[in-house]
Amino acid sequence: MEYFSTRLRQLRKDRNLKQDQVARLIGVNKSAVSAYENDLRRPSYSVLIKLSNLYGVSTDYLLGRVNSKSVDVSGLSERDIKIICELIAEMANIL
Repeated sequence: MEYFSTRLRQLRKDRNLKQDQVARLIGVNKSAVSAYENDLRRPSYSVLIKLSNLYGVSTDYLLGRVNSKSVDVSGLSERDIKIICELIAEMANIL
């Protein structure tokens, strides 16, 4: 899962976050984040989703299945899309 570790590290660096900050935000310890980024350990599904939410990318992007960082909102209502955009904006303000 080389894509995962490489992409995870790059996303963290792009946001100027340290491993301990990421760990705190997703509810794991720093050594777990380090292990994910060094391809020594794989996250649980729930942690994978938290990482996806934290960085605003799809789990498919993290896993290397797609190269697009965007989230497909086709099929969602305008209200749902607005909520997602507000959530992303709020998360960006937190970071």
